Amino acid sequence: MSMNIGFDAKRAFHNRTGLGNYSRALIAALDEFYPNNNYILYSKNSKNEQYYNWFRQLNHSQWVQPKSRSFGSLWRTFSIPGLLQEHHCDIYHGLSAELPIGKKPENTKYIVTIHDLIFLRLPQLFPFIDRKIYYQKNIYACKTADKIIAISEQTKADLINLLKVPAEKIDVVYQTCDATFDQKWSDSDKQLLRHKYNLPNTYILNVGTLEERKNALIILKALKTLPENIHAVFIGKQTAYQDSLNQFIEQNNLQHRVMFLSNIPFAELPGIYQLASVFAYPSRFEGFGIPILEALKSGIPTIAATGSCLEEAGGNGAVYFHPDDDLALKNAIEQILNNPSFTKELIEKGYKHADLFTNKSFADQTMKVYQSLTTSVKK
Repeated sequence: MSMNIGFDAKRAFHNRTGLGNYSRALIAALDEFYPNNNYILYSKNSKNEQYYNWFRQLNHSQWVQPKSRSFGSLWRTFSIPGLLQEHHCDIYHGLSAELPIGKKPENTKYIVTIHDLIFLRLPQLFPFIDRKIYYQKNIYACKTADKIIAISEQTKADLINLLKVPAEKIDVVYQTCDATFDQKWSDSDKQLLRHKYNLPNTYILNVGTLEERKNALIILKALKTLPENIHAVFIGKQTAYQDSLNQFIEQNNLQHRVMFLSNIPFAELPGIYQLASVFAYPSRFEGFGIPILEALKSGIPTIAATGSCLEEAGGNGAVYFHPDDDLALKNAIEQILNNPSFTKELIEKGYKHADLFTNKSFADQTMKVYQSLTTSVKK
């Protein structure tokens, strides 16, 4: 028997990274590996052609939009329960810590994915009103859901310890990164990309929003004490935190050794990874850390910070350091650059660990959660 499975698809059609990547990857994986089901994507209209192209590649999914463009947020919050009943949905999956308000249809089970509780872990980084909104949404979603998917053991532990959610209500399902990171670029294509962006010969790569939590400054501190031929390339949206980075760069005369890139076409990102000498991810706290998987699948030696869940993403395929210890980061970079046998072994371990995170396993584990709530439906 097949299931009708509804999704809160707002992020899939409106977010370039993070929650958007998670939503698109899961929906596409389920559409591919479980074609016997009907997938219903609830989201307002999108102006981004990239997301239309992604949707057109799905074969077993339909997109349901509000009739009025003026009330997209209200529609998503209050009108979904009626649509779930109309569409005879067996499952409704809130992909980003939210579930609709109102009476739940009798024959529909609710599942919510919680990515992280960073707003509770690092409250100083969030405005007061945002913290209150996030807290209420998470509390309501966890209470209303029949089952909760946490994207890491760290997030599960935080749900238990910070929100007092019963452990038996939570399943951990690891996500994966886009399959394009499994593709190896030719040397000629990589050199064209290097020329296009004027990328240096030896660079430390960092990918992610340039904000305080992501801790990019520690990379600059390490760079200052590394040889002149080593550069740093940062890819990500800039925030007010950029001022701190610019100030440090100017004070330490690093202008010629640091490059900031933004709005890079996603299709080119794997090539930039594969050209890098080292990938560094010093974030103080994450829900999982997808860029680490992207680096491992790209065959790039990877360094990540301790303190949250990054060891889950990197396993034994990465080197770890305390996010405040720039000397430890510097030493890890030098070990990678100066010890070919160590680096080769690290890359091989990285490939092996990354192979545990596939679209198939992502779909299988998620479907297992669905089926635990719908015993009358068989795979």
